[in-house]
Amino acid sequence: MMGLSEHIRYHVYQGYADMSSGINGLSRIVSQRMGMSPISGDAFVFFSKDRATVKILRWDTDGYLLHQKRLEKGTFELPFFKPGARSVTIPYDTLSAILRGISLRSLRHRPRFSL
Repeated sequence: MMGLSEHIRYHVYQGYADMSSGINGLSRIVSQRMGMSPISGDAFVFFSKDRATVKILRWDTDGYLLHQKRLEKGTFELPFFKPGARSVTIPYDTLSAILRGISLRSLRHRPRFSL
């Protein structure tokens, strides 16, 4: 499965990543700075300092996938960070809104049952 979906957990790195970092550099951030396993199957989201670029790293059973989006104009809105935390987990709907340029302040999630 090469795409992103609601069945994956998304962890946003609570710092800015050097966008020249590739798979090796980002997986090192996941293991050393975030304290997580980069081969867990979860997706790890990294933003550039100018918030115009996002990279998403995910292990896909036998290798890494690296998604990247760079805006020609504008910036990505970042989710609220938790002070002292290495990462914050967000739902797919929130990530999708960020990537599409929808304001998180106007986004409301209604409660749903979940296992």
